[in-house]
Formats: sequence, structure tokens, C-alpha cells
Amino acid sequence: MKNNQDYPDPGEFWTNKRVCVTGGDGFLGSYVQEVLAKRGARDVFIPLIEDYDLTDKECIKRMLADASPDVIIHLAALAGGIGANRARPAEFFYKNLMMGVPLMHEAWAAGVGKFVAIGTICAYPKFTPVPFQEENLWEGYPEETNAPYGLAKKMLLVQAQAYRQQYGFNAIYLLPVNLYGPRDNFSLETSHVIPALIRKMIDARERKESEVVLWGDGSPTREFFYAGDAARGIVLAAERYNGSEPVNLGAGMEISIKDLADLIAELVGFEGNIVWDTSKPNGQPRRALDTRRAKAYFGFEAQMPFREGLQKTIQWYLENKDLVK
Repeated sequence: MKNNQDYPDPGEFWTNKRVCVTGGDGFLGSYVQEVLAKRGARDVFIPLIEDYDLTDKECIKRMLADASPDVIIHLAALAGGIGANRARPAEFFYKNLMMGVPLMHEAWAAGVGKFVAIGTICAYPKFTPVPFQEENLWEGYPEETNAPYGLAKKMLLVQAQAYRQQYGFNAIYLLPVNLYGPRDNFSLETSHVIPALIRKMIDARERKESEVVLWGDGSPTREFFYAGDAARGIVLAAERYNGSEPVNLGAGMEISIKDLADLIAELVGFEGNIVWDTSKPNGQPRRALDTRRAKAYFGFEAQMPFREGLQKTIQWYLENKDLVK
């Protein structure tokens, strides 16, 4: 176990370091930017998709020349819920693979000092024992609906370990669990479960509808991780962790989708019926992480209570729903 005396001073760590955060203008990226600023990073480059197509090798090279980074935090991804993954599996595989693998290679070639690769909980096997431990990653095939996405992101772990072994490249790999929070994606076509439930139930309440229809049977369990906590974990790992082993990032909790739906209905004041469409897939049966490695390796623990985080997310949506597509 490490103690805080072993860790570098954040202000000293980030002084004179140029940081490139791919996906930095997205949901999680907005929180990472805030945490970096609080911890003393002053030179942060955010490549916008309009300027740099990270699936194009020449764009990657141009971005690295423009950013000249000492540290890359690679958040950029094509992601979505079960519906989006089922509808676009080829895109989810190709774009995530081609955003990640060439970027890490070109970062190594350009002499970047550290690469922080953000993986996904979807990389775990479908029937991973709960709580998921990092050593379980290779013990089976991922859940089918998001396997193309999960495997594309998982290749960054293979690459990080191979490049560390052969080239001494300081690439680390983090596995955040399902994120939520203010500023999330509330599109019903591409959102994840929490923003989708919040939007559906608020819309139903305002329209005085008697029911909402949800996918599956409500039995799967999930762990949910406040985006502000996730950002803090990612930045702490960037500062403090320099190892080859993958590291889970999560809140150490588990809730069924049925209980989640009931809780959100209570918090938003929806009093109608919840109908489960069992013709639709459930996704992975259970998800919850063993988070001890993050605490041991870089002193990270989640702080946001789940109910409070949901309330903050609901309040943000109520204040911004006219702007949400």
C-alpha cells in the first residue's frame, strides 16, 4: 500500500507539462478538464473532431505536432447504450480501434512521455464473477451486444503492455464502470441507462402518461460511477500510476435496473407503471467492480453518494432539457 507522502505534488507534476485530452470536449472530458485545472495543469490541448479525425493517421500526426504533448489522456470514443451497439456494431468496432491503436503508436513514435488509455467495463467477459477483478479480463467473451466495442477498447490494454515491454513506453490502462452525471448524453437514441430513464420518466410525468416501457426484465445489475469521481480517478492515475496492470475505476456499488428505475421514478415524481419489454435484451447479467487496486496503486476512492449524484443529474436535465436533442 502507498501513502500520500509517496505521491508527487500535483502542482509540481503538471508544471511545464503539455497535456492532450482527446474527447476533452465531451461528457467525461469536461470533468477531466476541471480536475486538471484544479490540480495545476495549465497547458491543456483539446482536439476537436471538426479539426482532427482521430480515425485518420495523418490527422493523428498533425494533432500530435500541434499539441506537442508530454501526457495524452485518451478519452475519445464512439459509445452508446445497448440499442446503439446493436445497430452499429461495425462502426463501434472500427472507429474505436482506429482512434486508439494508431494514436498510441504515433504517440510512442513522437516521444510522448505518458499515455493514459481509457478502456471500458464492456471488455469484461459476459459471466465475470462479481465483483469484477482485473485478472478476470481474459476469462471469456464479452456480452454479445457490446462485444465489438469492448474488444476494440480492450486492444489498447494489449498494446499498452506490448509497447511497455518492447519499447519502455509508459502507457497505462484504466477501466471505468458505467458513468453518469450532469452534462450526460440524454438522447434516447444513443444514451446510456440513467439519462434515458430520467428523460423517459420526466417526459411521461409532464405528458401525464400512465406508463413507461423499458428494455429487458429489470433483473441485470449495474454499478454507476459519478463522472466527477471518474475524472478525479483518471487524473490521479496520470499523476501517480506507472504500471502495466489494468486498473478498475468505480464506486464499489451494485443496483438492479429494476431498483434503479424505481429510484429514478421516485426522484422525478413519476407515479405511473413501469412496463418491461422482455423482447428486448438485458445486456450483461451483472456488473460491479472490485476497486481495491485503484486505492492501493494511486489512492483513489469514489466520493459521490449515488442518490445525491442522481439528484444532481436530474436537476441538470430539468434546467437544460430544452437544449437537449
